[in-house]
Amino acid sequence: MAYTKEDIIRLVREEEIEFIRMQFTDIFGQMKNVAITASQVEKAVNNQVMFDGSSIEGFTRIHESDQCLYPDLDSFLILPPEVAGGRVARMFCDVYNTDGTPFVGDPRGVLRRALRRAHSMGFDEFNIGPELEFFLFEADEDGRATTRTKDEAGYFDLGPLDHGEATRREISLNLEKMGFEIEASHHENAPGQHEIDFKYTGAIDGADKIMTFRLTTKSVAQKNGLHATFMPKPVYNIAGNGMHLNMSLFKDGKNVFYDPNGERKLSKTAYSFIAGILDHVQGFTAVTNPLVNSYKRLGGGHEAPRYRAWSASNRSALVRIPAARGQATRVELRSPDPSCNPYLAVAVCLAAGLDGIARGLTPPPEITGDIYSMDDATRRDNGIHCLPDTLKDALDELEKDALVLDVLGEHVARQFIKGRLKEWNEYQTRVSSWELEKYLVIY
Repeated sequence: MAYTKEDIIRLVREEEIEFIRMQFTDIFGQMKNVAITASQVEKAVNNQVMFDGSSIEGFTRIHESDQCLYPDLDSFLILPPEVAGGRVARMFCDVYNTDGTPFVGDPRGVLRRALRRAHSMGFDEFNIGPELEFFLFEADEDGRATTRTKDEAGYFDLGPLDHGEATRREISLNLEKMGFEIEASHHENAPGQHEIDFKYTGAIDGADKIMTFRLTTKSVAQKNGLHATFMPKPVYNIAGNGMHLNMSLFKDGKNVFYDPNGERKLSKTAYSFIAGILDHVQGFTAVTNPLVNSYKRLGGGHEAPRYRAWSASNRSALVRIPAARGQATRVELRSPDPSCNPYLAVAVCLAAGLDGIARGLTPPPEITGDIYSMDDATRRDNGIHCLPDTLKDALDELEKDALVLDVLGEHVARQFIKGRLKEWNEYQTRVSSWELEKYLVIY
């Protein structure tokens, strides 16, 4: 919905809003906000709310700390009381420097730059449809998270096996109150695992919705005495959490991936977009799968898509083309997980696809067989290679991909790599429970 400054000032007064959350995201995908009272709304809509950027990891240094929040007026939303705990509204914000220039480290700005590249190539719109998976676990008597669940359900089961059904339903209803069009919700493969799918939307709005989705899910779960987690692989030997990303490009209101006369009714543009994704996926995996734990999911079986291949229907492929055609034609990337920064993840995926289009790339032959059941020699013969095995491997690949580095920009790329290397080094030196169980008695 389009809002003017006057609309927002009026709504805050008419709806008796008490607080407004000025929300933004750090480089690592964590939601941040500056909360203001309703009396400051005019200041907010006139881009006069400031904060200390040096307190945000990866933003600015202490001697250049002041930054400004420019709210996206169209993102104004009155939050349900179940999510916010009172009469609270929110606006997503872009981060600016005090001289009025966009801050180069703002993830929303990274995505805006990628979209400008699409527009310069003649494309009007880039739509995304993310599918987020999450676990609902029990909290202990002190409210701390556990990995316990009494849930015994599997794919598409329902109560009484699905103990999280009521909470999942409540999450869906609260999301609908906030303007989401919920297309489906269901129990996923693992005990305690769930998925809620919402209708595709534009890239910026879609990334905003991912952030809202995560916050809403955690808030409703906590209210119900549960803990919701989007951690990629919280429990050994069961399925992990993915965030399949459906993508489509439009020009003059028409889906450019669709060609009624093309092979599989896909256009040359669609094939080049697929080729660009496959060409750069090694380089952008650190962005779409940013945690040490992400690679426990990608390497842990349970249909996690770790092989660089594409198919029109095969769900073991990294890139899949769902059956729908016409305006619903889309490319589905199955590797991202919901711990990623959605602005950066969508930006690098778009840029990779656009690079494929600009260079007129052609993807390798479609893989129709079950990639998981192939041995290494068969995969090699078919030109199927693995994604990076670890976060460190993925960061090494990122540093070799000039396009991905350029999309992120020098500041974001440097701070992202620095932060994730710090996490990797901490992981490498930490003694795990597995090591204690394996070695403490024997040696």
